[in-house]
Amino acid sequence: MGSFLKRHHWIAPLALLAPGLIWLLAFYLYPAFQMFMASFWSGSLATGFTFSLSNWVNYPDSVSTYAPVYLRSILYAVAATVTTFLIAYPLAYTIAFKGGRYKNLLLFLVVAPFFTSFLLRTIAWKIILSDSGPVLGPLKGIGLVPEQFHILASPMAVIAGITYAFLPFMTLPIYVALEKVDHRLVEAAKDLYAGPWRPMGAVVGATVGGVLMAALGFAFNADPIILAIVGAAVGAVLFHFRVSESFVRVTFPLSMSGVFAGGLLTFIPAIGDYVNAELLGGPNTSMIGNVIQAKFLTENDYPSASALSFVMMFGVLIVVLAYARILGTEELSAAAARA
Repeated sequence: MGSFLKRHHWIAPLALLAPGLIWLLAFYLYPAFQMFMASFWSGSLATGFTFSLSNWVNYPDSVSTYAPVYLRSILYAVAATVTTFLIAYPLAYTIAFKGGRYKNLLLFLVVAPFFTSFLLRTIAWKIILSDSGPVLGPLKGIGLVPEQFHILASPMAVIAGITYAFLPFMTLPIYVALEKVDHRLVEAAKDLYAGPWRPMGAVVGATVGGVLMAALGFAFNADPIILAIVGAAVGAVLFHFRVSESFVRVTFPLSMSGVFAGGLLTFIPAIGDYVNAELLGGPNTSMIGNVIQAKFLTENDYPSASALSFVMMFGVLIVVLAYARILGTEELSAAAARA
């Protein structure tokens, strides 16, 4: 047997790959092919469906009809990915460099939400963000927030729900990348006068804080100019005093592989999410996942639903390829190997 495997050395790797390949073939490629064929159907459940290549018009019709929903889904997914990164990176950095003997406990707390149903967690957010919930209820009771103010059925509620749902997917890859960073490199950078990141830290912090708070103002229909000024001031102070040049030149570049992986693990499921938009949003915050779900399960319009799904898959593939091209996956792998 050993001599046979030596003569046919390709058998062992193929045998290890076979279960995964069979799984992908049976539960991904074949259903995807069936869905692609369905996108060229015409008809209904009552009259039956017929296949014809002339039904390629299902694609441009679907895109033209639901282009605003596609754009909204992309914006929500990008906003949720950026917000998740801003929360996850400091969290992962703290666990990796400051966690000490509590590191395992902190990691458990990061993944603890997975022990609860995704649906139940989203419903819990609906209760928390409701007009009479524990957040807005007391604020309205003491008059700090007007009675007509609400968070549910707004873009911010949907983005907040997506951010919470996929926060561990961003935190864990970044933590793994930071855990591999050689602390001696950081100490060497500090010895070479890589001290506080000034004055660029204040400039970058002001830009990031201003843009984020302005976006928050647009989402809540508040004054974006005032919020941008406040965000710029806070960001400038934080980056001026808390961000060092050793972090910018050593730690952050060496953790980019984790940022890349976390970004993909967050953006790809976020753009197709429909639970948060369904439970936390309203008619004007629906995402493409809600449209596809309704087409498949409510309207039984399989051709349009299949075409919408493939357009979304193609769009996500383009975004992922562009994302990988911008960050440079080969450079990230090389940097991780050097670290």
